[in-house]
Amino acid sequence: MKVALVYDHVNRIGGAERILQSLHELYPDAPLYSCVYDQGGAPWAAEYTVHTSFLQKIPLAKKYHEFFPGLSLLAMESFDFSDFDVVISVTSCEGKAIITAPQTLHICYCLTPTRYLWSHYRDYFNQYILKWLSMPMISMLRIWDMYASWRPDKFVAISDTVAQRINKYYQKSATIIFPPVDTGKFIPGNKRQDYYLIVSRLVKYKHIELAINACNKLKRSLKIVGDGPQKKYLQKLSGATIEFAGNLTDENLVKCFQECRALIFPQNEDFGISQVEALACGCPVIAFKRGAALEVQVEGITGEFFINQTTDSLIEALLKFEEKSYDENRLRQRSEKFAKIKFLQDFENLVKEEWSRRNRGQHL
Repeated sequence: MKVALVYDHVNRIGGAERILQSLHELYPDAPLYSCVYDQGGAPWAAEYTVHTSFLQKIPLAKKYHEFFPGLSLLAMESFDFSDFDVVISVTSCEGKAIITAPQTLHICYCLTPTRYLWSHYRDYFNQYILKWLSMPMISMLRIWDMYASWRPDKFVAISDTVAQRINKYYQKSATIIFPPVDTGKFIPGNKRQDYYLIVSRLVKYKHIELAINACNKLKRSLKIVGDGPQKKYLQKLSGATIEFAGNLTDENLVKCFQECRALIFPQNEDFGISQVEALACGCPVIAFKRGAALEVQVEGITGEFFINQTTDSLIEALLKFEEKSYDENRLRQRSEKFAKIKFLQDFENLVKEEWSRRNRGQHL
């Protein structure tokens, strides 16, 4: 069985990239196809054979692909997968739009239906003038996105939250396989220190400003791990107790999870691998009570929820958290539900079953 992998844009590191690294363990010979590849931003991809599109040659496209939405769609359609038996697209945007031959099985591991078109549209276009000006383009892209959702033979969702979105926006059902967390690497360890932690790309819909504002008001220390376009804006909001650590190696990230008081998780997330990595290190989580946090966290056991996506609501949860203690062993036990070994077994079995079903159907 000859396999290829597809990912929207290979130019950063985050939760989706950890998924690709795990799939590389399953299919080490599978090449990776993407609109663009930025070696500096995605050092993890050095072990792949990466095939890029014509976008690679366009100035700035490697780093600022969001400015080329129409071209990204054409880029995905330009790839030829006729030599492959199975193509696995890992995507939150254009990857599902690839065109495969009738005999080729296309499995889409969907991170979420295109976020800025559907579930998080108001986060991206919250100003009236921008919303009004964008509507013609957004309407056109929504039509295309719906059309592209017909192309995969099988949808797999990273969470029940995403499976519900796939059903709502694409009218498709999806099998759920949770993303992998390396619970052999993320383990309890160091003595806890007096700071809270954020691990995230610094983009608007993550609402990192809530954690900054809350820690500013409470005079609590906060370490922010990650980078992104909102960094300068968030730095301007930050007081003396806020530290921006940038992107860290896995070794240093594990150390942060082992040392911090708790991970703050303020976003409505599709899944959020960082919250499980925290639990694996025995680190409690203070999470917004929406999205996949409801599938991972157990209130009062693994940490606390805050109800409203506001600074005051987060402050209330922080103060409640500080009055309680949490069993590190129970946190670790909860994380095992999302262990990488389970992901590898479940995904390999699904591919084999779908491939076998496809072959049986072709011989009837």
